[in-house]
Amino acid sequence: MSDRRKALDGVKVADFSWFISGPLVAKFLGDCGAEVIHIESVTKPDNMRSTLPMKDNVPGINRSAAFARYNSSKYGISLNLGHPMGADIALRLVAWADVVVENFSSGTMERLGLGYEELKKVNPAIIVVSLPMFGHSGPLAKHPGLGSQLADLTGFGNLTGWPDRPPVSPPGAYTDFISPYYAIAALMAALDYRHRTGKGQYIEVSQYEAGVQFVAPLVMDWFVHGREPPRTGNECPGVAPHGVYRCLGEERWCAIAAFTEEEWRSLCEAMGMPDLACDPRFVTVMARLHNHVELDALIENWTAKHTAEEVMMSLQKAGVAAGVVCNGRDQNEDPHLNGRGFYKELEHSEIGRHRYLMPPFRLSKTPPELNLPAPCLGQHNEYVYRQILGMSDEEFIGLLNEGVFD
Repeated sequence: MSDRRKALDGVKVADFSWFISGPLVAKFLGDCGAEVIHIESVTKPDNMRSTLPMKDNVPGINRSAAFARYNSSKYGISLNLGHPMGADIALRLVAWADVVVENFSSGTMERLGLGYEELKKVNPAIIVVSLPMFGHSGPLAKHPGLGSQLADLTGFGNLTGWPDRPPVSPPGAYTDFISPYYAIAALMAALDYRHRTGKGQYIEVSQYEAGVQFVAPLVMDWFVHGREPPRTGNECPGVAPHGVYRCLGEERWCAIAAFTEEEWRSLCEAMGMPDLACDPRFVTVMARLHNHVELDALIENWTAKHTAEEVMMSLQKAGVAAGVVCNGRDQNEDPHLNGRGFYKELEHSEIGRHRYLMPPFRLSKTPPELNLPAPCLGQHNEYVYRQILGMSDEEFIGLLNEGVFD
């Protein structure tokens, strides 16, 4: 670990969460210096461990790149919360911790004997961050689910796709990447409040409500006008051209948008077709919108003769918004991301040298760091149970034999 002080040095986190939304909260805390312990079990591991891709396409409980992505900067232990003694050990971790993070369905922590009222008994100053799907009240409170379904419930699926086709759900658990940032903001406020008063509190972040925040203007549009937004594919209301255009090479594309008349004329100049700007079919934005299919074909006839990078650079130089549609290789090799140190390689005990993403925020005085790769299942049992919780050899071995760590 680095000797340099970090923003959250001294903060201790018990991370009971799984999948993405909760683990991302805990990971960012760990990146900023908090000591984070990720809790799962051999009998019921974090389901993200079974998510593709796997290192070298070889399946294994410790080989998921997705799990590694969301769980760096953490220690990892196994603890069977279904065992009669599991909750007692968990409460000892809570007594040590400053923060608890969980994102189970509403009522799960209570059924495990780890509800907020129980946690306060062993640690009155504890701050609990809970990220249930639908919150802890309302008709859907007890409903289980995943972010992949929640993305459609929040309305993203209905917006994504083309007007003549069914909705296209966003890839993956889209809302899992929204709620963590609200949770972290609330947690920082709670930590500040506890610093001033000595009092902890319970933070509830509904993943559903966090997702709806992103489509709030459309919710208001329906409330005010009774109007439902159509699916528009790559089009943008009131703007043409606006789309993604095929370029030279296999599956290479560039996104292009001309929002003003000046940008439209600059696009025509960059394509070597300055007269197109005066063509009656395209001379005004309304004309371009009416003839957008023909216009898109003309633009793609030009882009198809150049690489996506050439198209992007020439249009950006001309003052036209353009960007390569990047794939995984592009992002790994991106000179800007690499130049800013966005990637960091750490040695994982099973999958070897592995590339991790740095947090998307920078602190000038206390920059975040990645020093711990994602843990293998139960990798730090001995350190946490013996060194942090102070278990004796006899107690540790006894609990191990009893199956408490399974």
